[in-house]
Amino acid sequence: MVKNYTSLLVIAFFTLLQFYCSSEETYIPIQESTETSPVIFNPEATPFNTLSEYHFFKDNLKDLTPVVGVLPYQPINSLFTDYAHKKRFIWMPKDQKATYVNDYSILNFPDGTVFIKNFYYQNTLPSNLSRIIETRLMYKSSEGWKFANYIWNDDQTEAYFDLAGSYTDVTFIENGVTKTTTYRIPSAAECFTCHKSEVNSIPIGPKPQNLNKDLAYADGVKNQLQKWIEIGYLEDNLPNTINTVSNWQDVTSTLSDRIRGYLDINCAHCHSQDRHCDYRPVRFAFGDYQGDTSLGVCVDPDTPIAPYSKIVEPDNIARSLIHFRLNNTQEEYRMPLLGRTLIHQEGVILLEQWITSLTQTCQ
Repeated sequence: MVKNYTSLLVIAFFTLLQFYCSSEETYIPIQESTETSPVIFNPEATPFNTLSEYHFFKDNLKDLTPVVGVLPYQPINSLFTDYAHKKRFIWMPKDQKATYVNDYSILNFPDGTVFIKNFYYQNTLPSNLSRIIETRLMYKSSEGWKFANYIWNDDQTEAYFDLAGSYTDVTFIENGVTKTTTYRIPSAAECFTCHKSEVNSIPIGPKPQNLNKDLAYADGVKNQLQKWIEIGYLEDNLPNTINTVSNWQDVTSTLSDRIRGYLDINCAHCHSQDRHCDYRPVRFAFGDYQGDTSLGVCVDPDTPIAPYSKIVEPDNIARSLIHFRLNNTQEEYRMPLLGRTLIHQEGVILLEQWITSLTQTCQ
């Protein structure tokens, strides 16, 4: 699907309604300012012990109200993480900006860029309050991309540096249903597993194809990429059109486009060249699509599990290995390997709809 990045795709009301109904939260709009950003960040130094020391947010830390220069962003599709909600921000050093590479690759970000990704649950029980679990930083140093993770205290007043990995129990209400999970806060090694490209780490989501959408700002609804250009975070060298992923939750899109969007963000970080599972015979990245065989249709699994005859057996959920993987919580079988202990029911329903819509006959 090709979109013009400068066009408003929907009217403001529809955009705000879409944000309200999605698992991603509407951000507090920020006012434009000539004020110098108060952020303190040195990518070559040891990470601070506490999140507050960076000055990414003002007033009450738990409100995640960004300071000048900390820009909210929202990808079209987001990795499922046991129904955790996410608030994302980006900050860059003064007079530095990213550049476009192509539609399907991450932007070329300057040293000092930091992504700030907050994971939280709404309506946690028994208090029925919001609870922030962790804030993950991914930042670019002269040596490449690095990680710093911060775990929030029970009082939600501070988050503390910790890359050892840990667990925390969460009971919450999502879409009117009570769910419980033992949420995994990843270790540095687990972060690398999902973000690896050969021996290096790279971000996953900030690609033009996954950022080319409208977002509500203080001065109105704007395309995110255009906004980044306006504030000086992105070089003005984008093509006139960008081959953009479909929102997997958008029922007006085709099943084929929706499943491609879903598999791109949930599976391609491992099932791509030079990634953790690149030996598998599938390529789920949106930019790698060469037809349904890329998604496993009529493809023999390299690790067969009876009775699943193909990775995707058209119109046959019971014999499609991909369904078994995504609809499973056993650690030795589930996919993705990391980041979830619960079944993403909505994603599985989409997968089932897509599989039953296929009419090919496997040889």
